[in-house]
Amino acid sequence: MQTIRKFEDLIAWQKAHALVLAIYKLTSNFPKEELFGLTSQIRRSAASAPANIAEGFSRISNTEKIRFYNISESTIEETRYHLILANDLNYANTTDLQELASETKKIIGGLIKSIKTTI
Repeated sequence: MQTIRKFEDLIAWQKAHALVLAIYKLTSNFPKEELFGLTSQIRRSAASAPANIAEGFSRISNTEKIRFYNISESTIEETRYHLILANDLNYANTTDLQELASETKKIIGGLIKSIKTTI
């Protein structure tokens, strides 16, 4: 098993970061009138998830780590809603990214669960 030395080693962060990159690529094709609307919202919520994982990783207490990882879980759900909305508005087919978001949330949940066993 690989030793986790930095937040980039966490699979949860890797998945969340991959989601952000895919969303930036997807939203580059959204209508220009959405630049300060849905495009901005979905990018910010997506980028918040790996940022909170990174911040949580640096926390000393497990309670604090869990708090940040839980925030990350929540912003993944917000992102998933934005993906549903983009799909329903026919801006793009977001089914695959919705699945990636759900998978990422499950992985973050597993990370939280593994930390709770040490408290």
